[in-house]
Amino acid sequence: MNGQRRPVAVLPHHDDVGPGFFADWLREHRIDCLLLRLDQGEPVPERPEDFAGICSLGGPMSVHDRLPWIAPELRLLRGAVAAGVPVIGHCLGGQLLACALGAEVGRNPVKEIGWGRVSVTRPDLAREWLGTSAAEFEMFQWHGDSFALPVRATNFLASRWCERQAFVVEHAGVAHIGMQFHCQATPAIVRRWCEDETWYDEVQAERAATGGPAVQDADAMREDLDARCAAMHALAARIYARWWRGAALRAGT
Repeated sequence: MNGQRRPVAVLPHHDDVGPGFFADWLREHRIDCLLLRLDQGEPVPERPEDFAGICSLGGPMSVHDRLPWIAPELRLLRGAVAAGVPVIGHCLGGQLLACALGAEVGRNPVKEIGWGRVSVTRPDLAREWLGTSAAEFEMFQWHGDSFALPVRATNFLASRWCERQAFVVEHAGVAHIGMQFHCQATPAIVRRWCEDETWYDEVQAERAATGGPAVQDADAMREDLDARCAAMHALAARIYARWWRGAALRAGT
């Protein structure tokens, strides 16, 4: 890509789990973006060096499912870290990044579905990535699996139900971040999930299996939705800005 601006590669894995606020943030900052629909058969890129950064999104599948794009994406993320191309992972994307770096990904004791409080475990990293000294705040969750920490990674957020919510690993002077929550979720995304019978059935199944201590019904997820998303996006914007520091120098030539 000599002589061209390198875009951020955005990797969706499911129709209903789009880039949401992350795409809005890229547009606001005039950052080029290339959406690669892996779930629709688009090939996984082989050269991470062609991109300023890579964003891996969520999805209802597991990193251990036998889907044709999973192994190639793991190679891409592993190669990106080795090449100093910043990676940011949302939910499944965070699990894929952890797995690509050799960490275990498995079932969380309970599923987290809906709005939940997330606590700071490393104030120094929280200030760096979130620009806040708050001890806790709210994020939108929808996951059944969770990640262990890769070698040399540091976790800095936790919830009552899942102790590893966001990890940072630095390699060759570039920071990569994997998150368990969906800070990119917009009101439209949350409403769509709440209206989908597949998502609703997952909530009901979790309640039958575990009592659902960390799941909400649709009404609770939609309560004060615009204000909650706005507060979450203010934090997400800081995460994205900190992540972009590692990608900005790669964006142009």
